Amino acid sequence: MRARKKKHGAERLAAVSDYFIQKPILDTKKKTYLEIGCGKGKFIIENAEKNPDINFIAVEKVSDVILLAAEKAKQKELKNVKFMICDAKGLTELFEKNSVDLIYLNFSDPWPKAGHYKRRLTYKAFLDVYREILKEEGAIFFKTDNAGLFEFSLEQFKEDGWRLENVTDDLHNSKFACDNIMTEYEKNFSEKGFTIHRLEAYIK
Repeated sequence: MRARKKKHGAERLAAVSDYFIQKPILDTKKKTYLEIGCGKGKFIIENAEKNPDINFIAVEKVSDVILLAAEKAKQKELKNVKFMICDAKGLTELFEKNSVDLIYLNFSDPWPKAGHYKRRLTYKAFLDVYREILKEEGAIFFKTDNAGLFEFSLEQFKEDGWRLENVTDDLHNSKFACDNIMTEYEKNFSEKGFTIHRLEAYIK
């Protein structure tokens, strides 16, 4: 579903301009966590609040959506989170090689049609992008409610040589539930009875 244009969007973006960056300048003394496709920002905001010593960067293609996330960050006066409007394909042009500790992929578009599999954010071409910007022991944490996308992703990670850990097909009834921060989408769909799939993929 396409997001509706926000009323006074340009003015609202200007009001939170300090939270937006064109290219990250990272503090190498701190860890950097990146969320690709942050939506309205519930996940990244709660994560930043709980972990003030970690730098968080959230990227999203849709400016009207990421605007809401930036407004939340400003309201809470968070100092450790920044936002970027960009496509995942261009991350290697924005981030230095081996500069990110952890990447979050939360409820990415499943692109269910067979001919669209190359658009999925866990397709090998994207995994190559992530591998380049992640540190040598970097990781991807992936969550989805789509079983088909999850199976596809498991195969892609394995074929691309990633080490998989803490894989579950029912996150909210697993040992990982206590530390789980939900996205808006996750909260909505879990309340409707959808199970959530989760995995951690590490660079070997």
